[in-house]
Amino acid sequence: MGYLKYVRKLWKKPQANLGSLWKERLMQFRREPVTIRLERPTRLDRARSLGYRAKKGFVVVRQRVPRGGHTRSHDRGGRRTKTQTRRLTLSKNYQVIAEERAQKKYKNLAVLNSYWVAQDGKNYWFEIILVDPSAPEIRADPKINWICDKKHWSRVFHGKTSAGRKMRGLRGRKGKGAEKVRPSRTANIKKKNK
Repeated sequence: MGYLKYVRKLWKKPQANLGSLWKERLMQFRREPVTIRLERPTRLDRARSLGYRAKKGFVVVRQRVPRGGHTRSHDRGGRRTKTQTRRLTLSKNYQVIAEERAQKKYKNLAVLNSYWVAQDGKNYWFEIILVDPSAPEIRADPKINWICDKKHWSRVFHGKTSAGRKMRGLRGRKGKGAEKVRPSRTANIKKKNK
């Protein structure tokens, strides 16, 4: 790996190790649009470990997601029960939301993976690695050409990315103790209530 292990070490505690550069980046990120396409990844070590390669067909996008609670859509009229509140508890994490928003923006690309870049009191920033399934360089590469199959184009909405698998409770759980998480929690409930 060489120099990438030192880059990874810096990103363990970015505020302490990067110092004023961290503050400058945050100020720059706040001024940028919500979704922005990048020339190269900010965290090269993390991007490469998640499958990024510096070749045609790979795209990196930085996505901003606001922090805080979620609210239900507001019903204009009618009675509501005491228990119904505006607060909405999502089973999704911020990273999955960022991946889905990037996928909606770039419909012709497929989300490969994503990683955390920065956060402040109001926002999270994630970088999403997208792949162009129609690119000849991707089709010719045996390590990544599995994504050219049409069933993988909307994998982010099915919880197939790393963040999606974590959200579904599939991170490192197989066999005993994971009976209720496979194939999904909903499927398990339906099977139980037959």
